[in-house]
Amino acid sequence: MFHFSRTWISGLISAGLLMAALALAGTASAQDGQQNTPGEFDYYVLSLSWSPSFCEEAQERGRGGGRSQQAQCGGRPFSFVVHGLWPQYEHGFPEYCDRSSEWLDRKIMTSMLDLMPAPGLIFNEWKKHGTCSGLDARAYFETIRKARAVVKIPEEYLQLSDAKMVAPSDIEAAFVKANPGLTTSAMGVTCNRTRLSEVRICMGKDLQFRPCEEIERRSCRRDQVSMPPMRGG
Repeated sequence: MFHFSRTWISGLISAGLLMAALALAGTASAQDGQQNTPGEFDYYVLSLSWSPSFCEEAQERGRGGGRSQQAQCGGRPFSFVVHGLWPQYEHGFPEYCDRSSEWLDRKIMTSMLDLMPAPGLIFNEWKKHGTCSGLDARAYFETIRKARAVVKIPEEYLQLSDAKMVAPSDIEAAFVKANPGLTTSAMGVTCNRTRLSEVRICMGKDLQFRPCEEIERRSCRRDQVSMPPMRGG
């Protein structure tokens, strides 16, 4: 039988903790090296906002009068709209990566209004997220269009004329069923108070679905959320 002193065992534990700390430091250092550098990121998140929830919340807060919000909430029957396509690190995300490239051609903005129906949103997404993609503005918004084309919205959410209570897990299941290759580990559902807010889907730079622990972990934990009906008709 072998006998080990407490000092020797304590030394082994300390050495193990030191190695783990160094490994974590190395990972953090690698991420620090790419922090807010255009094109240096790990994957995209395509964020799809449930427009009726956004419009109800804007109205409750008395913020429904802005021109940008009127474009989205003025009565047209929007369901899921693109909030953005966000470059992400495995932990955290870059933002405002190139202040010299924040200006956006108005023609590019107007070309995106079918997917992102608020001009202010489009300008903001380019400044905050698009400048981190490493792409020029036209290529970035073309990538948004391609990413959106990859994702099929479940049929039951295309023409929602009445309010609906639904479990976030059922929303995930509906998207998984409608999109071959998508798994619940590659997405998250967010909520704001009692309403569905967004469905966030993770994609590699090749726009293929991929797991994303951080996005999945931040999913809504409510048993059920409300989906307000689509506006207009």
